[in-house]
Amino acid sequence: MTERGPDARSTDLAPGGGTPAWLAATLNHCTNCGGPLALGPIPGEERDRLSCAACGHIAYVNPRLVATTIPVTDAGEVILLRRGFEPGRGLWAQPGGFLEVDETPSEGAIRETLEETGLVVAPGEILGLYARLEAAVIVLVYEARVLRGEMRTTPEALDVRAFAPEAIPWPEIAFKTTWWALVDWLARHRPDLPAPAAARWVRGSG
Repeated sequence: MTERGPDARSTDLAPGGGTPAWLAATLNHCTNCGGPLALGPIPGEERDRLSCAACGHIAYVNPRLVATTIPVTDAGEVILLRRGFEPGRGLWAQPGGFLEVDETPSEGAIRETLEETGLVVAPGEILGLYARLEAAVIVLVYEARVLRGEMRTTPEALDVRAFAPEAIPWPEIAFKTTWWALVDWLARHRPDLPAPAAARWVRGSG
C-alpha cells in the first residue's frame, strides 16, 4: 500500500478496476443525446470507457470532492459529530460534505461545518487528501479554528462533541478517511499520543 502514497492509506480497493459497479449501474444514458451507453475500448484511450454509439460522446467518470474540517477548540479539543445518516449512522466523523460547483473547497468546508454543527470555522492548513475509492470520493480535510457559534444537533448530526486528544473515540470512527485524518492531526500536535493500530478500526464503512 505504501507505494501508492499516503493518500491511499484510506482505501482497500486496488487501482485499475475502473468505475465501481454500483456507480456504473446508474450511468445508462448519454447526457449529450440520450442514447444508451456501453463500456468498451475507445481509440486513443488507455482503458475501457463508457461511450455512446449514436453520437460518440465519452462519459468520463471522475471522483467527487468532499470538503471537510476537523475543528479545533482553543483548548486543543477536536470536534466530531455522530452521523445521522448512512453510511456510518451513529458513528463519529468530521463535519463536511460534497463541494458545490460554485464554491471553493474552503467555502464548501465552512458551509458544511456550519450546517452540520452550528459552528463558524476558519480553515487553516490542509491535513490531507484521503481516497475512498469504494465510494468514488476524495476527501479533503482542513484543520480549522473555531471562531464562533454554538454546537447543536441536526438531522445529519445526532450529537456534536469536543474530544480531548486522549479521548478520541477510535473504536467508533465512521470512516477510514476520518481515522487517517485524526492520525495525521495527532502526529502534528500530540506525537506523544500514538493512535491505535489500524487493525482496531473495524466499525466504519469505507
